[in-house]
Amino acid sequence: MMECMENIIEVKNLTKKFKDLVAVDDVSFGVKKGEIFAFLGPNGAGKSTTIKMMTTVMRPTSGEIKINGFRPETEAHQVRKSFGIVFQDSSLDDKLTAYENLKYHGILYGVPRADLKPRIEKMLKFVDLWKRRKDVVKKYSGGMKRRLEVARGLLHHPEIFFLDEPTLGLDPQTRNYIWKYIKNLNQEKNITIFFTTHYMEEVEQMADRVAIIDHGKIIISGTVKELLEQTGKETLEQAFIELTGRDIREEDASAVDQMRNQMRH
Repeated sequence: MMECMENIIEVKNLTKKFKDLVAVDDVSFGVKKGEIFAFLGPNGAGKSTTIKMMTTVMRPTSGEIKINGFRPETEAHQVRKSFGIVFQDSSLDDKLTAYENLKYHGILYGVPRADLKPRIEKMLKFVDLWKRRKDVVKKYSGGMKRRLEVARGLLHHPEIFFLDEPTLGLDPQTRNYIWKYIKNLNQEKNITIFFTTHYMEEVEQMADRVAIIDHGKIIISGTVKELLEQTGKETLEQAFIELTGRDIREEDASAVDQMRNQMRH
């Protein structure tokens, strides 16, 4: 349950343009401290672009963001210390061991030297990788890498945890393992969880509130129950299709190219 009601994430009139493409279009929402918030949308809807702006990876064209009271554009260091993240694509160093990946992350984020070793041991045991801590990550399975990324993202004790499709491609056992740990963490430590997924059952089971974005705009938000009531559907998947259409979506190649070009400069 959420213990506090103030927003720890504030997004107002957020817009991101790549030349003539509007990837995120005047988006506004808030996430309460201790809330589990699901951010849904089809491929290319603007989810990952929004997360990149909130996590200092990308600068917005216009609008305002506050993460734990700090602005990503002017207070990036404080923002980065406030959150942990599991990106959609793996960002681990495959040539390092699991232990080394966590060690360098801890040093980068200023974990006190006296705390670093016990924290690494605790996190690796939590995700059941302690016995494999000396193995280089390239020997890990996809599920093991995902669990290691979860451990790394939580090592510096963030107040917000971003998860961009954290269980994509994982078997049901690993998905359940990860979500059980994240749920316990939310309940015990009051960490705010902000996640995207294409698994609607994860949202129904985990999320306190949901926002659905499409074509760069948020089209609906509320609890799962409220979304079902507003759409007159029995399941979240039915509501999602009703709101976003039945056409198969592909990632917009031109949008990806424009994003990469802008990030290089």
